[in-house]
Amino acid sequence: NYKQVVETTVEIANKVGCSEVVGRIVDDLKDESEPYRRMVMETIDLTVQNLGAADIGSRLEEQLIDGVLYAFQEQQSDDTAVMLNGFGTVVNALGERCSSYLPQIAGTVKYRLNNKSSRVRMQAADLITRVASVMRSCGEDQLLGHLGVVLYEYRGEEYPDVLGSILGALKAIVNVIGMVKMPPPVKDLLPGITPILKNRHEKVQENCIDLVGRIADRGAEFVPAKEWMRICFELLELLKAHKKAIRRAAVNTFGYIAKAIGPSDVLHTLLSNLRVQERQMRVCTTVAIGIVAETCSPFTVLPALMNEYRVPENSVQTGVLKSLSFMFEYIGEMGRDYIYAVTPLVADALTERDLVHRQTACAVVKHIALGVVGLGCEDALVHLLNHVWPNIFEVSPHLIFNTIEAIEALSVALGSGVVMHYLLQGLFHPARRVRTVYWKLYNQQYQTHAEAMLPYLPAMEDDAVNTYRRGHLELFI
Repeated sequence: NYKQVVETTVEIANKVGCSEVVGRIVDDLKDESEPYRRMVMETIDLTVQNLGAADIGSRLEEQLIDGVLYAFQEQQSDDTAVMLNGFGTVVNALGERCSSYLPQIAGTVKYRLNNKSSRVRMQAADLITRVASVMRSCGEDQLLGHLGVVLYEYRGEEYPDVLGSILGALKAIVNVIGMVKMPPPVKDLLPGITPILKNRHEKVQENCIDLVGRIADRGAEFVPAKEWMRICFELLELLKAHKKAIRRAAVNTFGYIAKAIGPSDVLHTLLSNLRVQERQMRVCTTVAIGIVAETCSPFTVLPALMNEYRVPENSVQTGVLKSLSFMFEYIGEMGRDYIYAVTPLVADALTERDLVHRQTACAVVKHIALGVVGLGCEDALVHLLNHVWPNIFEVSPHLIFNTIEAIEALSVALGSGVVMHYLLQGLFHPARRVRTVYWKLYNQQYQTHAEAMLPYLPAMEDDAVNTYRRGHLELFI
């Protein structure tokens, strides 16, 4: 009934006010029983989250900070989340009222970063992550800078969980203090953490790459281009990571670096990576190329990308097509300027014997079509539709799926009337297999564009029972 007691107390606090309940239980944060202290901390955490700290007086505020610090320092169990969340919530809720307690909190953190227990060190670093924004709002930049230097000195930490937390705390300080004022300076900080990218622990990788990405985004000019290129090669290895968040962060960082040092060097690195065996690595590389194209404008990337398609290697060619697919997905309406440049390449891919080429090319057509709706590129889209259409009889489920999606996108861009002209040829074909495919496509069009298809249905004479004429559609002014 731990949970029920906590929930009941929080509900009572919602009715009678935050200070009434917190005032009665705040002294229990110093109780000798740790499970009870954790229970009190969770109650205070939820209460302050719901109601804020506006009605907490100065005396209660002192008791609260004192109790929270005591409970934080005295915990022995491995479940640290409750204490950390409670501490973070209380400090963030009090905001600028905390300024007089911050030196004490920072002193506690520094002392605990030296502790021989790895769990205590990790907890201290995690606490910095929670309270960094409050320190900034209280104007404690000097204290934050000092903590930044202290954390930087601990980058040689041997326990990966602790190292991950230290990097997370550094990232929080960099976020709030900015690139210009950051001690140690960014030009020294980055080379110090680049070797950590080789660490194979997921928590370390994720926090490290987030920190590198943040510096690349906001403070790229403080670091020489050579260093960024070195980081690019390190990032390629991270595209193999099992965790999606790490791969996504790596891919975004490529975009930031390309923005900082220009796309040509980064693109050269990525395009050579399309030749590797691992599919996951190639897919992440294509996403990275798409993001580089989006951040540095497609015209900086397209010539090299289309030139790479000439390499007679299936994995490279499908990689290029996938990159084009992501690129057109990301740039949307900008695709109007590039559709005529890539149409011959996509048409060539749609006439390949290899299924994967045609499947990926259909995905490219889908994104192109959805990006240029109503922008006057219908001639190129009809040309692409002529190449997509023969694939409707394929049996590979992936190819069929992509073909149907491409046809749906083209019907959005060209209007269902154009697609209806293609459909009417096969709805009453003598072969059942042909009819089945055409009726499937017709039904999908009917579901999405029923009213738009009406004017394009063939004109039929009335018979004795039914009236087929649509007089209202035959009026001319």
